[in-house]
Amino acid sequence: MHSLWRETEIKMRYHHTSIKTADIFQAIAFYEALGFEVSERFTAGITLACWMRGAGTNMELMQVPEPQNIAEAFGDEHYVGYYHLSFQVEDLPSFLQDLVNKVGKLKLLLPPREQTIGDRRYQVAFIADPDGLPIELMQVIE
Repeated sequence: MHSLWRETEIKMRYHHTSIKTADIFQAIAFYEALGFEVSERFTAGITLACWMRGAGTNMELMQVPEPQNIAEAFGDEHYVGYYHLSFQVEDLPSFLQDLVNKVGKLKLLLPPREQTIGDRRYQVAFIADPDGLPIELMQVIE
């Protein structure tokens, strides 16, 4: 029987990212537009929650009963902590247009621009989810 884990490695693998949201239904609609699908709905204590699958990963959304504003991760150069989610797309302009068609107005934090990382060139853009979480979209430029 083939094991996912080698005996000499730490027996751990990535499971999910958890995002707290002010409105779980608005967040679900947004992440569905990105290509995620709800796989489980549940409650966590007194709040609504769900797991979503997509882009080769799992995501958990949890509704915050009394949301409060937090530091703006994208605009504050001194912010420390989780910064953004990043997804690679095949055609960035088409993906952005499709997303606008699905969700309506989109908060664009950084318009598409070229960026070199190592020996690869990318076209990158940053958008925000309904709660302001930065999301990077990257396209490899051949």
